[in-house]
Amino acid sequence: MTEQIQDSGRKNRVARRPLRLTRRFDFLDAAKGKRFHSRSFSLQAGRQRRSPTGEDQAAAAPRFGFTVTKKIGSAVVRNRIRRRLKEALRLVPDLPARPGHDYVIVARPAALGQSFSALQDELTRAITGIHAPGGTGRGTGKGRASAKQAPAEAQDIHADGNDA
Repeated sequence: MTEQIQDSGRKNRVARRPLRLTRRFDFLDAAKGKRFHSRSFSLQAGRQRRSPTGEDQAAAAPRFGFTVTKKIGSAVVRNRIRRRLKEALRLVPDLPARPGHDYVIVARPAALGQSFSALQDELTRAITGIHAPGGTGRGTGKGRASAKQAPAEAQDIHADGNDA
């Protein structure tokens, strides 16, 4: 995502804009993938569909989409959050996004009040966490599975007549 330009002995970082998701079905495909929940946004990630031109999916650059719902606030607030998230994503050094993946960032109100560097750290942590082996993100699924198993085990104990 970043280039290094040699300018009279100094290296300057020039951040490129990430590719954008523009079609609704790309957003829906990402919503079916893995999720990572953080304080200021939720990140959804999925593999890109095969392109109609036949280009290699693994070589395709990662794409990003942004969703800010009307529950967040007025149009002014929503646009400000979207601009902050776009700029934070653009300026993240060494973004760990994988080629061939689509990412959708669903904003939360906390994204507006959070410091810019903390927002960048959170983006990096979310993208790294979503690709962690065996992980689906923070807080998804584990609590519900254990809650379903606990009553069943309790029923077995009571059916046997053991109070232990």
